[in-house]
Amino acid sequence: MRTDTSVQSTTQETQRETYDNFHVQDDYGSLDYPVSLFYLDLQKSYMNRIRWHWHEEMEILILNNGIAEVSTDDTSYTLKPGQGIIINQNVMHAIYSPNKENCTFYSFVFHPDFLFGHKSSYLQTQFLLPIQSFRLFKMLVLDEANAWHERMLDAVNDAIAVNMAKPFGYEVATKGHLCRFWSELIGQLPQMETAPSPQASLDVQRVKQAMLFIRTHHADPISLDEIAGSVHISKSECCRCFSRTLQMTPFEYLMKYRIFEATKKLIEHPDEPMSIADLALSVGFNNTSYFNKLFKKFLGCTPTYYRTHKVLSGETGNDGPFSVPML
Repeated sequence: MRTDTSVQSTTQETQRETYDNFHVQDDYGSLDYPVSLFYLDLQKSYMNRIRWHWHEEMEILILNNGIAEVSTDDTSYTLKPGQGIIINQNVMHAIYSPNKENCTFYSFVFHPDFLFGHKSSYLQTQFLLPIQSFRLFKMLVLDEANAWHERMLDAVNDAIAVNMAKPFGYEVATKGHLCRFWSELIGQLPQMETAPSPQASLDVQRVKQAMLFIRTHHADPISLDEIAGSVHISKSECCRCFSRTLQMTPFEYLMKYRIFEATKKLIEHPDEPMSIADLALSVGFNNTSYFNKLFKKFLGCTPTYYRTHKVLSGETGNDGPFSVPML
């Protein structure tokens, strides 16, 4: 697998809030050119991870250095240098580095409409709709040791290179490389994974909606009844959906989300610090002691220590807890 470190080193990184969202609705590129390229360093992301999210675009990750664990609702894949992974449209996923070593990779994001247009056509029916369906696959690991995978990796690397250099007509060249990638992908459909169970698909949809509800109302005194009600199911079924999908309860997820939001506030406003009690209240805790207890459980230190020794010292970096450096 090829990487162009000379171009990478001269590229200016800018902040992006994309991965601070669950359902990412930001435009990748433009309507005419729905393609974006990111160079991710998980050491610059909060707790070496990019948290759960999904988007309408297809994403291809190609690992540069380190080890990355890419998770979907029902399985996880460990990537090493020389490997990549295709993440299908609207698949809920998270990315994590299991150790503190440098973990960097390229994220190439594009909407398939770039290849097939926005209107129904023979090409869409024959070559796009089968790939979009969850009946086929959610993620597909690519390994350069596999000849078929290597051809797809070569096509993606060529697309990455041309989007970094941006010569005249690079948009046309990108489409050509992606068509080559898609041709290889569609040619292997019979060998792809079998369908997930209907229950698994229903769980994912329910959990996605509940996550959006938690994101919107995390600062309010919401209950399990309200979380379950947001997806029109019972409390017990809501707990089962979360357990089967994220291996945690809705309450555990709510607590983690609130703590992560608190760290974001600490990082974003280092010169205008609010009291710990006000900070706790702003993310939904009316008990400061409980807030401190959970903060220490998840981060290994108190909010005061985090602000004094990590935020003010610059240890957390300037990118924010969930931001992604963008090429």
